[in-house]
Amino acid sequence: MKQATILVTNDDGFESAGLHALREALRPYARVVTVAPTIEKSASGHSLTLTRPLRFVELEPDFYKLDDGTPSDCVFLSLKKLFAERKPDLVISGINKGANMGEDITYSGTAAAAMEAVLQGIPAIAVSQVCRSQCNDVDRLGYRLAKETVAKLVERILRGEYPLPDRKFLNVNVPPIDPGECKGWRITHAGRRAYGNDAQVHYNPRGLEYYWIGLPRLDWHPHPHPLSDWSDFEAVRENYVSITPIQLDMTAYEEIERLKEWII
Repeated sequence: MKQATILVTNDDGFESAGLHALREALRPYARVVTVAPTIEKSASGHSLTLTRPLRFVELEPDFYKLDDGTPSDCVFLSLKKLFAERKPDLVISGINKGANMGEDITYSGTAAAAMEAVLQGIPAIAVSQVCRSQCNDVDRLGYRLAKETVAKLVERILRGEYPLPDRKFLNVNVPPIDPGECKGWRITHAGRRAYGNDAQVHYNPRGLEYYWIGLPRLDWHPHPHPLSDWSDFEAVRENYVSITPIQLDMTAYEEIERLKEWII
């Protein structure tokens, strides 16, 4: 039986503690190949680099940084350079430092790498470590619960099959607690994020104005769904790991008939 291969990437950069925690968690289960951005690419969304060339830099066997690439670039180009003959069995993106819940999934470079994988026909998981204020608690937690969660999911997937059909991926958000405090897992829907417009204006020494987009609070609105008892926000608040099935088809099917009537 061939050893499984897992492609790992992230949007926090090749030096991030979450990426190295993920690699450590996966080594007992598979060959781990890592291709990550050179610098942080948070909130890069599902973007590919089309206006400049990109270069793989090998740091050690099976570990590369993609010079100024996005998470989607990392997956897309890895399939060309490293997996031309046989695709990886699984792609895992993370462990992201910070939540990716609700509509924030559309901004997320972490989720985007999983999106790119399933578009290419490869099962994928996006994993994020939810933080408290300013993410100061993440170093103390050491990604322990996130590592345990990933290991259990991968073990299930490799001994059986991926639980979702084509073009759908698992979006996992881990509460900021120690493993002994976790109540278990909840299968959730993506909640409804409460958004503001937090940006700070500053001036450089020459008096030129510039803006810095802030880090908003993780606020959300209750958003019940007839097919799901829990949102990702609710699960994490109650100390459960949230596992959300995400699909790339964003069509609002329930609005099609209304639009047909409206357009006539």
